[in-house]
Amino acid sequence: MKSSFLTRLFDLVAPRTCGICGRRLSVGESVLCGVCHLHLPFTYLWRTPYDNEMARLFWGKIPFAGGDDGQRPNSVERVAALFFYGAQTPVSRLIHNMKYNGWIEAGESLGRMAANMMAADRFFEGIDIIVPMPLTRLRQWKRGYNQSMEIARGVSSVTGIPVCNDIVRRVRFDGSQTRKHGWERTQNVDGVFRLKDASKAEGKHILVIDDIVTTGATVASCAQQLCKAPGVRISIMSIGFTKE
Repeated sequence: MKSSFLTRLFDLVAPRTCGICGRRLSVGESVLCGVCHLHLPFTYLWRTPYDNEMARLFWGKIPFAGGDDGQRPNSVERVAALFFYGAQTPVSRLIHNMKYNGWIEAGESLGRMAANMMAADRFFEGIDIIVPMPLTRLRQWKRGYNQSMEIARGVSSVTGIPVCNDIVRRVRFDGSQTRKHGWERTQNVDGVFRLKDASKAEGKHILVIDDIVTTGATVASCAQQLCKAPGVRISIMSIGFTKE
């Protein structure tokens, strides 16, 4: 009752609007209006998380270190995204506002949405910690926040899985991946991450969270560093997935 009253009060002062169409939100709506939510291009990849078109991007790219026999070809387990992503689409407007227009609360809300939908299919079962994709200190300072961290907070609030943002760090930023393709993306992220504390990763099943996955090069580069710690298993979740 109190929460509803406060929401109504804040809406009088600063009305909340839909992140896609701009329509004023009702008390029971968050980030998106009911109409836009109904037409979102959900992937449902979490229903087949071990073998889907997004998961295949990472096969053979993230080696397994240690474990039962040390012979596993890779450490990737479950992979899924909430939406299919394309340029100049409603989802692109939503994510652009989250990343570049200071709409911080959208990240956490989308994280909760993803967690509630994926948890029904046990996507998070057995995962020990969440690692959001890191930004360089300078880039995070300029933006004021890390959108992947906000998404991770939303997932954590639903699943109870702790967020750990001090295991791996990004040591440099060599430009956006947006206009790069294939091998250019891979070269652009080669060596940009460093494992900070292997002890916090050792033996853990880690969920790596990013906002958008296209070729998977950036996430794979980060996961390769995490897998320098023995016995690490990786699952990957994003809000958007671009099919090239």
